[in-house]
Amino acid sequence: MAPAGNFESLQAALDNGADSIYFGVEQLNMRARATINFTLEDLPEIVKRCEAKKVRTYLTLNTIIYDHDLSVVKTLIKQAKESNVTAVIAMDQAVIAVAREHNMEVHISTQINITNIETVKFYALFADTMVLSRELSLRQVKHITEQIEKEQIKGPSGRLVEIEIFGHGALCMAVSGKCYMSLHAHNSSANRGACKQNCRKKYTVIDQETGVEMELDNEYIMSPKDLCTIDFLDQVADAGIKVLKIEGRGRAPEYVAKVIKCYREAIDSIANDTYSKEQVITWMQELEKVYNRGFWSGYYLGQKLGEWSKGSGSHATQKKVYIGKGVHFYPKAKIGEFKIEAYDISIDDTILITGPTTGAKEFQLKEMLVNDEKLLKGTKGDSITIPLDFRIRPSDKLYKIVENKVEA
Repeated sequence: MAPAGNFESLQAALDNGADSIYFGVEQLNMRARATINFTLEDLPEIVKRCEAKKVRTYLTLNTIIYDHDLSVVKTLIKQAKESNVTAVIAMDQAVIAVAREHNMEVHISTQINITNIETVKFYALFADTMVLSRELSLRQVKHITEQIEKEQIKGPSGRLVEIEIFGHGALCMAVSGKCYMSLHAHNSSANRGACKQNCRKKYTVIDQETGVEMELDNEYIMSPKDLCTIDFLDQVADAGIKVLKIEGRGRAPEYVAKVIKCYREAIDSIANDTYSKEQVITWMQELEKVYNRGFWSGYYLGQKLGEWSKGSGSHATQKKVYIGKGVHFYPKAKIGEFKIEAYDISIDDTILITGPTTGAKEFQLKEMLVNDEKLLKGTKGDSITIPLDFRIRPSDKLYKIVENKVEA
């Protein structure tokens, strides 16, 4: 299950093997203050693209809801139903009730913190899929999935309840949500999708009685590393879950492309009985190339304490550098033309092209013409043409991928 904050990420998810995609629309989702979110008018196009690849669509409406939000909730769900969105992800009873009134499938958000089988039974009255609390171990998750099978716990659809867990991406200090730091400090509630990410900052701890500053091994003691399960994904599969959720609706399209591609390959390798330590090493190296705060296994393997980030930003081993923008695509020759607006580009560079219909395409540059001449390098102001097996548009952006020096 892939995240999408815009059409670039949506297409990247579709191109790299997602089975389902979750997204927010304007407000009332946990990324409401993000710079990227879809609009109501985007819903038909989202569904059209996903249905073409038989991919399910999930609308997130998982924030705290106040009375003045109810008209918006009703409008969003009505439009989602009319657009043929598959399901609504919810945590508020009002959202669940409105979704059921419209006969829409409901998925229970991790914000509800489901941690036991009796709670699963209760929400089975309303929902077919439930995201468990991220504080659970795989042993606890497996017990819940086994009880669902044993007791034949079914949702409104008549199918056995499906269990979903988070498999990769950012964790906040509250793990499964309900954090109030941002609200107290900035009057900007994380539970309304407006987190200011206080926990990602550097803090000093002082003994109030003596005034002595405490010596800490890590200055970012409230900023956990990102969750990663690819190195024990066989154990995750054995726990009986049906959906592996990837976090990242605020992340760039190349992040979505890389992470979905790696987990798609890993899931398929488990199914084909080819999952191996050697493959895990390769996947981990790929995942490290895109935005991350370092990786840890969360509480799935039974750790009692978190693992904290060594810095406030990304630990990615690579970064993208803007080169230029798309100009034209010649369909018969299958050639894309770009205008270089910033840095140089050379043969053998790894390049990335992103766009609303392109998604995120990354490959090594083997051939190009610079101002209609076959040269090894193009510079600012040059026009370059590149052979492509996909169509580009003027809105597409061209980057090159370079190594990123990360402080230890």
